[in-house]
Amino acid sequence: MRNLIAFPLLVLVVIFQSSIVSQIKLLNGYADLMLIVLAAWALQERVKSSWHWTLLACILLGFVSKMPWPVQVVGYLAVVFTAQVMQRRVWQAPLLAMFSVTLIGTIFMHLLSFAVLSLSGTTFSFSAVTGSITLPSLLLNIFFSIPIYALMRDLARWVYPSEVYE
Repeated sequence: MRNLIAFPLLVLVVIFQSSIVSQIKLLNGYADLMLIVLAAWALQERVKSSWHWTLLACILLGFVSKMPWPVQVVGYLAVVFTAQVMQRRVWQAPLLAMFSVTLIGTIFMHLLSFAVLSLSGTTFSFSAVTGSITLPSLLLNIFFSIPIYALMRDLARWVYPSEVYE
């Protein structure tokens, strides 16, 4: 039951990302809804399935994204790893951890994407990419991280009910 929720939810995230969220732009930046969802899920204390969700998300994004599949796998696995490290160390300030993972994850994904695109022969100015894509994307990701964290926290409480009644 616990892992059955992952597939339909991640499919909805991919659909929502590619149809609606991709149209919400700030300069040339866009929000990465999957990064935020995976980070928020991995930051939940009771969740043990974040690695499964990440691999499933990478498979799903492989069908709709133009970015090479290994970039997504490495990037999202790094985001989930960072979230789990943060969850263990900054557990008393969950929103601070969410903002930190979103910041680190966004910058890492953009650096990784920039490196892969540069190696494939695409010429971009690093300062132009940083100013018109990365920083606006970071702002949008942080903006969306608050409600998504709350939704994923509620979902985790529903999927992994507490053993002790409060």
